Amino acid sequence: MTASASPASSAPASSVAPAPSWFARPAARSWSSAPGPAGVRAFHAALPGYAPTPLTELPGLAAELGMDRVFVKDESSRLGLPAFKALGAFWAVHRILAERAETAAEGTSEGRDATPVAPVTLVTATDGNHGRALARAARDNGLRARVFVPSGVHPAAATAVEGEGAEVVRVAGPYDEAVRQAAEAARAADAVLVQDTAWPGYERIPGWIVEGYSTLFAEIDEQLAAAGAGNPGLVAVPVGVGSLAQAAVTHYRGRRPAAGPAPALLAVEPETAACLLASLTRGEPVTVATGETAMAGLNCGTPSALAWPVLRDGLDAAVAVGEAAAARAMADLSALGVPSGPCGAASLAGLRTALSGPDAPARRSALGIGPESTVVLLSTEGREANPYATAAG
Repeated sequence: MTASASPASSAPASSVAPAPSWFARPAARSWSSAPGPAGVRAFHAALPGYAPTPLTELPGLAAELGMDRVFVKDESSRLGLPAFKALGAFWAVHRILAERAETAAEGTSEGRDATPVAPVTLVTATDGNHGRALARAARDNGLRARVFVPSGVHPAAATAVEGEGAEVVRVAGPYDEAVRQAAEAARAADAVLVQDTAWPGYERIPGWIVEGYSTLFAEIDEQLAAAGAGNPGLVAVPVGVGSLAQAAVTHYRGRRPAAGPAPALLAVEPETAACLLASLTRGEPVTVATGETAMAGLNCGTPSALAWPVLRDGLDAAVAVGEAAAARAMADLSALGVPSGPCGAASLAGLRTALSGPDAPARRSALGIGPESTVVLLSTEGREANPYATAAG
């Protein structure tokens, strides 16, 4: 179950001109996707400590943004970890181990001697949250984990991964280089790469990770219904490589609402790592050089190859935000009782950026939102998940 190709060998060219800060494709709301698989929510619900994360209504933000209702999906405590990533990592490890057990059982049924399933080392690269979640999943299943951490990740985030029992390998390079090194390390016979981005030849496990994120959106559906809010008019999603956004598109484009139009989906990236925005602008996936950002979990230079065609066709818009905008959004959410880190606060920063300035009316029209709309902002991490949050706030 090692990666069959190296991300370095299949990555697109990195010499691209700076992308504009906004891209819109309103036709995306008419695009449809195959629905996600059944069984993911039931798996998560059976885990110790599972509970839906809060969907917090913030009337003050609704008034500021000119919307009817604004909700924030608060992922600051998910299955004992301070970010949403556990949903994907836990489901992927479950699928990996189930497949290995099934393969061993098939060998026994064919008359071969029964042999125990050999333990494996789970390998990944991370900007922080995915690596910690995978390390926790490995520990819970009695497995080893080896996590490659790029430069720019706060030392405390790497220490948190080590605290879960993982071996941490510090990489003198950006996230894409850490992914390359992790893929090479996972070629060992006793290793499995569990990466939350994909490239040609390595799609199945990243696909399982995306499936795991579907629980978050199923919870939102139930919580909005309980609040009498109906379908959202817009969902804002922070983007690194695009796997969470892929899950959002799969969920909202894989079904049609009983009443009203499908929601607009807005992707938000840091200005220093806007690889999806650059790709959408070019009409093809590209790699961008990344810089320093407090939004460390979004500091990715290449969109996932698995996510790209889904995002190209199913996203309504993408916007890039600066450090000051993210810091302000984080402080405002904290004051309103949502302990968001910079990555999670990016969704609010992105919506504010999209809906301000002289182009705001045209952008509202492109997104199909107005005074009667309900907006959902995904706050993907808590302050604990990102040590830069403490320094910034």
